[in-house]
Parts: sequence; structure tokens; C-alpha cells
Amino acid sequence: MNLFLNNPILAEILTAYDLPSAPAEVIRYGTGHINDTYRVTCQSTDGKSSRFILQRLSASAFPDPKALMENFAGITAHLREKIRAAGGDPMRETLNLCYTRDGNTYYTDTAGEAWRMTPFVEDTVCLQDATPELFEASARAFGRFQQLLQDYPAHTLHESIANFHNTEDRFAKFMAALEADKLDRAKNVMQEIRFVLDHKADCSVALQAFREGILPLRVTHNDTKLDNILFDKETLEGICIIDLDTTMPGLSIYDFGDSIRFGANHCAEDEKDLSKVNFDIELFRRYTRGFLEGTNGSLTNAEVMYLPWGAKLMTLECGIRFLTDYLDGDHYFRIHYPEQNLDRCRTQFKLVTDIEAQWQQLEQIVEEYLA
Repeated sequence: MNLFLNNPILAEILTAYDLPSAPAEVIRYGTGHINDTYRVTCQSTDGKSSRFILQRLSASAFPDPKALMENFAGITAHLREKIRAAGGDPMRETLNLCYTRDGNTYYTDTAGEAWRMTPFVEDTVCLQDATPELFEASARAFGRFQQLLQDYPAHTLHESIANFHNTEDRFAKFMAALEADKLDRAKNVMQEIRFVLDHKADCSVALQAFREGILPLRVTHNDTKLDNILFDKETLEGICIIDLDTTMPGLSIYDFGDSIRFGANHCAEDEKDLSKVNFDIELFRRYTRGFLEGTNGSLTNAEVMYLPWGAKLMTLECGIRFLTDYLDGDHYFRIHYPEQNLDRCRTQFKLVTDIEAQWQQLEQIVEEYLA
């Protein structure tokens, strides 16, 4: 459905950009849950078409669009420079901003909503399900993202979501929810509560390593899912990292660990039968190989040795967040049945248990790449 024909807001926004021709079509695009995304097609008189992605930035998720877009503009400019210097194609290998006629990185409509536009990256696909080969290809793509941004001054980036991977803060929020116990649910989840309490010390491992200078501050994507990569249609190699809104200062092991959390198992996030929830060490091996191939020596030895901690901590953190939300009344994560957050938390804790059981093997795997 061509939304442009009947939507005065979209018409207002598009006139703020210097497009190659009048928009011929505007349709909803993609499967994202945060920003509203549209594909804009412009058709010129000679039959050529140009396509763009138009997004309304979620005010609830990102209340400071100016800071968000400063991050976006700085990161993409840096990536373009690095890609060009390496002989790549910056129009395909990174997102590129379309500036408004006034020279701004985004447009604010009459309702106060912020919008941005980028050229559509042609001849690419966005995938939802990964084969082992695609999982390894995604690792190379996210590893290269780290490599290209290794010399970007991470401390200059704004935190688009404060304390996003601060595991100590996540633990503190869990304790507050447990103490409040608003819905009197704690008595029924004592095993899960004990699991979190028993892992309190783990929540400080990465942050303490950072404070001691063992792990350096990096530019991190913080949402390293398969569908945040554009794959070349022909080669199925990941060429462009998208959804940069959570890109901010962090630790490299966060990006690695978040990918492992969702990708190195074969179960649904809310699987009730925990016997089906298993950590796949071979997928861990493949992702490690691909990630380090992509980072191409840009990580320190300490960062490589802490990769298993990234896998464990990101999985533990996610489980703590699900349990916190369950105790607090299910306000953050959308649920489709009353105990879904509890089921989600249990799958994460089962994966943590599996990771712990295979810890020595995980360390051996990463050591192989330092030999």
C-alpha cells in the first residue's frame, strides 16, 4: 500500500529532503519493533529508480534524538573513511545519512517526532534464521565492525541507553524488584532467585577488568543479532551492519557474547521444556573463528581470553532482566502469557549452566586462536 498518497505527515517529512525525484511509493518495511520504518521509492522520468529507508525514531526508546544522531553521523563517517581507504564500497558497506535541505542529520515533524533517511542498500537481504555457515558469516561481519572502529574515540559517544550492559546495575535493579516484590511472586521463584544471588560476583567480572585497565573501552553495537546485518544476495557474506541506535561505548566481549547468547543454541527464547535448551559448543567455536577473523588482530589478548565471559555474562544479564521484569509486573518486555518472562529467564539460566559446565573447553577454544 502506497502510504505517501494519504499521509500528510510523510509528505511533510519527504519535502524536507532533496530527493532525486518525487516519491512514487512509500511502504512499511522490515520487521523492527522499535522504530517505524518505511521504504521510499523515487522514479525519475528516464525510468531510473532510487530507493531510501525512512525511519521514525522511537521517542520512548531514544528520548534524545540529537545525541543519537550525533553518534550515528560520527560512526558512519568514520566507517566510510576506513572502508574507502581499504578499497571497499562505502555506499554498500556502511549506512549513509541523507541530510535534510537545512543540512541536519534528522528532521523533526510538526508533531515533534524525529525522522532520518538513508539510501537503500541494494542487492542485499536481511535474514532471520542462521545456518552454521551464516552464523559464522555474521561473526565476521560484527568482528569487522569492531576492527573498523578500533581507533574511534569511544568515550566521545553518547550512551543512547544508560547502563545498558552494566551487569552490576542490572543486579542492583533485580535486588530492588525482589525487595519490593509488588505482586508477591518471589515465593514461587526461589530457585531462580537463588541462581541470581549465587552469581552476584560474576556480575562484576567484566566491569572490574575494565576498571583495572585489562579490557579497553570500545565502540560496541550492543544488538548483534543476525537481522542487524545486510548480506550480499549472491555471496551471502555480511557486508553492512545496520540498526546503529544502540551503538555506544562498551566492551568488545559484549557484542561477542550477545551473539553467542541468541545464536549458539537451537531453542525458542521462552522454551518451557528445558531439556531442549542446550548450549552448542561447536557453534561457539565457529562464531569465535569468524569473529576473530573479522577483528583481524585488533583485539588484545586479554579481550580474546575474556570472550567466554562475554558469552556467560550477556546470557546471565538477559536472564536477570527477564526475572526482574517478572517480579516487577512485566512492564518492560512484551508478554503473550502470564509467565512468559519467567520461562525466558529459565532458558537463559539453563544456558548459563551449560556454559559453566563446558567452561574449560571454551577457554581452550579461544586459546587456540592465540597460539
